Amino acid sequence: MPQVSIRPKEAAQVRGTGYDAAKRLLQRIRQHFNKPADTDVSIGEFCQFTGLPVAEVTAALQPTLKHS
Repeated sequence: MPQVSIRPKEAAQVRGTGYDAAKRLLQRIRQHFNKPADTDVSIGEFCQFTGLPVAEVTAALQPTLKHS
């Protein structure tokens, strides 16, 4: 099954930032989409907010998915 949400570790890897910066980014994305703090951020929401292409983010996450 394909991954539909993104975690701070993965967001940090994709963006080339630290874990704490990625956590703050995901918090800002949740606020932007009016989501509760305890909900997941989808890859689509992440891409829409950051402007990154979905295909590239999904491809960047593939090695991570195999080791999860």
